[in-house]
Amino acid sequence: MTTHQTIPSADFVARREAGENWHAQMPDDKAMLRAARDLTKDIAEARANIYWPDMLGSTLVGYATLIGAILVDNGWLALALGLVSALTLYRALLFIHEISHLHRDALPGFRSAWNLLVGIPMLMPSFMYENVHTLHHKRTQYGTIEDPEYLPLALMKPWSLPVFVLVALLAPVALLFRCAILLPLGLIVPPIRRLTWERFSALAINPDFRRRPAEGEFRSRVIRLEIGSFIWAWALIASVFVWGWRPLLITLAVVSLTAVLNQLRTLVAHLWENEGEAMTVTAQFLDSVNVPPPGLVAEIWAPVGLRYHALHHLMPSMPYHALPEAHRRLKRELGAGSTYDGANHAGMAVLVARIARSTMRPRG
Repeated sequence: MTTHQTIPSADFVARREAGENWHAQMPDDKAMLRAARDLTKDIAEARANIYWPDMLGSTLVGYATLIGAILVDNGWLALALGLVSALTLYRALLFIHEISHLHRDALPGFRSAWNLLVGIPMLMPSFMYENVHTLHHKRTQYGTIEDPEYLPLALMKPWSLPVFVLVALLAPVALLFRCAILLPLGLIVPPIRRLTWERFSALAINPDFRRRPAEGEFRSRVIRLEIGSFIWAWALIASVFVWGWRPLLITLAVVSLTAVLNQLRTLVAHLWENEGEAMTVTAQFLDSVNVPPPGLVAEIWAPVGLRYHALHHLMPSMPYHALPEAHRRLKRELGAGSTYDGANHAGMAVLVARIARSTMRPRG
């Protein structure tokens, strides 16, 4: 086993405990970055025989159990089916993350199929993450005001954490309003069209983020997906006049649960300790979170490889099915006490408690 730099050092830990921003001073652990590159070259290809069955199976189970929850009369059984639907549709939905990283020639047809089966029906087509999430991975933008997916939650007020999670309950109603009302209004009123695109077309948590206009082939794809989302949104609204309120309300409740699950996962995807400075790759890695085995619960709340979120920041293009093996190789090569070990955490409860404690720390 080779010797690798161990970060954070006692100096950086002391700075963090004192409430100082240590990210800007964090040097890159070049040995770790080199190991991540060299040890995983043979597993870096997206495998269609894993992606397709996983996405299609999750989608099928999600919709089947949703229909069951709508049709059954037994309240407890309906609740159980709704929970299974939320969990499996949540897994299916999170393939939007993989789509944002897939090379355009990888998995032909996968993005289109996902949009037809998941993105449009859940009113979250892939363009809401494409050309947005990759900004979060830019070396000079991560953790800054230009990062659409970063808020310094650990440095905010304690009440901001429950608000951050609970606001996700409103996501399905907001998405329905966006697709059914704002999209057609935008065709008539240009300022509304601009506002809808800049502020409400991206799955972002940074309120200061403004999306740039879509161009070229991407713009054409956006238009097609927006038309599909508009038609589906009004089909959902019209369903009330055919089948009553129950199917729509149960569907909205299931999507609300998936949104809350995703928001909880987002809450513990990072330590959220950066104050806006540009960071090295190693600093970004240590501000991100792995929740590796042996625990199994993380595979439920962080599926499709997202339990290895810190590792994903080292290798953004690594397919989700390869991350467990990549983690094992790096863990074995770098050893306990290495920089790599610094991003591995025990679970959601530990991480929420850590962030909550940080919000209560006095600041100058």
